[in-house]
Amino acid sequence: MEEIKSKLEADFGLPNCCGSIDATHIIMTLPAVQTSDDWCDPENNYSMLVQGVVDHEMRFLDMVTGWPGGMSVSRVLKFSGFYKLCNSGDRLDGNSTTLSGGVEIREYIVGGAAYPLLPWLITPYETSGLVSSMASFNTKHEAARLLAVRAFSQLKGGWRILNKVMWRPDKRKLPSIILVCCLLHNIIIDCGDKLHPDAALSGHHDSGYGEQYCKQVDPLGENLRENLAKVFTKAHVEQTSLSK
Repeated sequence: MEEIKSKLEADFGLPNCCGSIDATHIIMTLPAVQTSDDWCDPENNYSMLVQGVVDHEMRFLDMVTGWPGGMSVSRVLKFSGFYKLCNSGDRLDGNSTTLSGGVEIREYIVGGAAYPLLPWLITPYETSGLVSSMASFNTKHEAARLLAVRAFSQLKGGWRILNKVMWRPDKRKLPSIILVCCLLHNIIIDCGDKLHPDAALSGHHDSGYGEQYCKQVDPLGENLRENLAKVFTKAHVEQTSLSK
């Protein structure tokens, strides 16, 4: 984990960041006897959701699937083992890093606006009325968040079965198929092979789906985000001083 945190800070300026989270839909057709509103997602497709946390190399560190596409991304998170482990202090529980001024930054991951702002899951600021440090934070946050977006594009591009409309799959077996594809994706990375960019989907992994929004804000998460934004205030001041 220390290597992951070090690399993410070097690439994006986010201290003690442990990864990026996103989710995608696996679209399918279902027999009439199995159709229900639970499986019908916001775009009126029948689908199954996949949630994944990835590292700096787009390796899947945690994934969960099997949940109906009619659920929101934030709800899938709250039903996941990852959420329960993080809330109980058994995940993202490594050493904090101390910034200048004595501010401690705990371990966390980054996610999009579809996720709640939590003590261990940092989402972007809303785009209206941002000061420069907040805007700079959002830019770096988005760059780091895109690791998970790109990972899902690679996954669904490399194993096209996940990007096609599946014809009446066995919903009990489909999660195992998805898991195997994620493991193969990781094996390619672990073997030192590069994920070929041409294998990725040309567009977003959830093409046609609108962005979801979650309004839940935890005060501890809000405080952590403010402290992270201050990192970019300091960096901006130093850069301005050097340019004079």
